[in-house]
Amino acid sequence: MKRLLIIGIGAGDPDHLTLQAAKAISATDVFFIVDKGEVKQDLVRLRLDLIDQHGRPPYRIAEARDPERDRTTPAYTAAVENWRSRRALACEELIREELKEGQTGAFLVWGDPGVYDSTLTIVEEILQRGNVTFDYEVIPGVSSVAALTARHRTSLTQVGRPVHLTTGRRLAEDGPSADDVVVMLDAHCSFAGLDDFHIHWGAYLGSPDEILVSGPVAEVGDRIRELRAEARARKGWIMDTYLLRRLPRTDI
Repeated sequence: MKRLLIIGIGAGDPDHLTLQAAKAISATDVFFIVDKGEVKQDLVRLRLDLIDQHGRPPYRIAEARDPERDRTTPAYTAAVENWRSRRALACEELIREELKEGQTGAFLVWGDPGVYDSTLTIVEEILQRGNVTFDYEVIPGVSSVAALTARHRTSLTQVGRPVHLTTGRRLAEDGPSADDVVVMLDAHCSFAGLDDFHIHWGAYLGSPDEILVSGPVAEVGDRIRELRAEARARKGWIMDTYLLRRLPRTDI
């Protein structure tokens, strides 16, 4: 049977690669890369560097172009589901055509495959269609959340307090639902106005382009917006994550 590895490679620092992930890369016959285009070639480059460093020849690299997602429609969920299904078709073709019976293929996943990534959902969709069969294993990685808290030298959790993991879209619609909130994929800086929170913000975590800002939202919010806009204009894309932590009350 064909075997598939979903390997978490960390948030951007090559040293984030775990020993388990390095061993998995060395056991891979075919690496599948879904190319997001010229703008994000540095994301592909890190994967290729890790393969070159830890892969065991002879291995092959098979690529497919990532389908475009409609970012103009207000129907966000439907657009994401449509994009994910088209991406699943592209990945299914790679597995069917490029991976032989008895071989091991791998997707190198940014961060941790179990933290806000679509690869596992795509793999399950491929299996449910039944056009190709394989067994698969998930190799955990250092998530952007773990990298963020480490770089800011803070803990994710506090005693007796829950942590909510959400998106910028949901934060803007619902507001903070806990005293500690991790926010991912926030294109519109939805922390604006949350002046009773401290923010630990990071972009391109673990990479040479890493940017870190920490402080009360009321004091550093404008600076984060400026840095984010500058970075996106310079690179053409941005990946950022932040932790909101409610400030202690001073009126009691």
